[in-house]
Amino acid sequence: MKILLRMLSLLLMASLLVPLAACHGARSIGAFEMPDAFDTEKQYEITFWAKNDTNLTQTRIYEKAITDFEALYPNVKVHLKLYTDYGKIYNDVITNIATNTTPNVCITYPDHIATYMTGGSNTVVPLDKLMSDEKYGLGGSELRFDGPTASEMIPKFMEECKIDGVTMALPFMRSTEACYVNKTMVEALGFTLPEVLTWDFVFEVSAAAMALGKTTVTDESGKEKEVYVANGQSTFIPFIYKSTDNMMIQMLLQKAAAYSTAEGDILLFNDTTKGLLEDLAPYAASGAFCTFSIVGYPANFLNAGQCIFAVDSTAGATWMGSDAPLVDIAEDKLVQFETAVMTVPQVDPQHPTMISQGPSVCIFNKRDAGEVLASWLFTQFLLTNGVQIAYASTEGYVPVTSKAQSSAEYQDYLSREGEDNDHYYDVKLQATKLLIENTENTFVTPVFNGSASLRSAAGHLVESVTKAKRRKQTVDDAYFEKLYRDTAALYRLDAVSGEEDDQSLPAVSVGLLVTLGVIWVGMGAYVTASYVKKRKNLR
Repeated sequence: MKILLRMLSLLLMASLLVPLAACHGARSIGAFEMPDAFDTEKQYEITFWAKNDTNLTQTRIYEKAITDFEALYPNVKVHLKLYTDYGKIYNDVITNIATNTTPNVCITYPDHIATYMTGGSNTVVPLDKLMSDEKYGLGGSELRFDGPTASEMIPKFMEECKIDGVTMALPFMRSTEACYVNKTMVEALGFTLPEVLTWDFVFEVSAAAMALGKTTVTDESGKEKEVYVANGQSTFIPFIYKSTDNMMIQMLLQKAAAYSTAEGDILLFNDTTKGLLEDLAPYAASGAFCTFSIVGYPANFLNAGQCIFAVDSTAGATWMGSDAPLVDIAEDKLVQFETAVMTVPQVDPQHPTMISQGPSVCIFNKRDAGEVLASWLFTQFLLTNGVQIAYASTEGYVPVTSKAQSSAEYQDYLSREGEDNDHYYDVKLQATKLLIENTENTFVTPVFNGSASLRSAAGHLVESVTKAKRRKQTVDDAYFEKLYRDTAALYRLDAVSGEEDDQSLPAVSVGLLVTLGVIWVGMGAYVTASYVKKRKNLR
């Protein structure tokens, strides 16, 4: 019994130390304060987590940027870690926050940063004071490179990097979505492309193509098979959308309908959303519309002549078209056609509305202020013309500074559209120009803890209705009621929006209460056992 009592005492002491340890962990890194000067005599090692699409050119650009930066700041060593998916970066950062082993600089998305910030108020460094610092801020006097000034950062692209009015990242590259159109097939169907695509036009053409139906043909081996009349192939999906979250968000914004508030209120589940999904349902049922997650990359279908309208990022332009440098299908499957690069379908062509997207760069706080300053210097170096122009020219990205966009080098690049099917690939440059010309027509969605989940939920609604109609399920009021309820639960949006108060305790508190419960039960058992033993002795 004495041994048991000692064990219980130790457990009680340990339980009382748990919250103290938790508090210590949360306060181990204070708010960043800019040093008076950067200590060039001290050696710093910083980690840079970045993403590329297995594009070796992009990798070399990162490596050159690091080499050039280290030549300017010999006391800083930058370690590059590459990922092929932003989701993997996000998961690794979340995992490392708990152990204070986050990278120094990370290419990510503001939606993700909002979640990083829940790991502690000082996890991610706010950048407003750093940007305005006379010596080390944007265009600062002590910089060893020609970086952009604050006024040379494109305001539209900076908007996305603010969380609760505070700048938590800097844009690195920007893109939007484009509709890559098989113009040859559109005209063969008897239609003429309008100056600005509308949803009505896209669905009308898609429905007309499907209405031609199928016919039976005899192949070279003498075997009969059914093919679509529109393209003479056994596979045909007129309209494929890659990012269905963007699709739903843009349709709502084009209709000036509710999606969310800046404060994080979830407004997605409304009658306009339902109406849009109901309008989409018959096209999904007929096979005129489908999505990337169901059938695969739109580019592969477009390039094979199996799709008329393929919506994807402007950053994906190098995969689009008969002569695309990054074609992902066998050469004998390619079909020659004229590619038109257009804005995403619009509700009101007089007032085009499209999403602004693309990677941003954030800085994680560390105990050593000099290390954070080294990270800030490197982050700014990523915005220099050399890095911006080189990276933007690999795909349909646009530099995030007016300094780079207006430079003679970049203007020369834009002017050489179509000179070859690689560096000056015409579809890629048309996609780039589309964003430049429509920058003022772009928008960003509010960023808050849970905004990434809301985005996923928006896409989930489109995917769910599309799958349901392909499976010939009934899509009615009861279906939507259940879909809304299940989607909110799946992405925990009731808790995010405040419709249900989240009264759950932090994990540390839960663990403490469980431990205390075990202790009290154990002490009760000890007292009871002692009492029983005494009673036996009295007998």
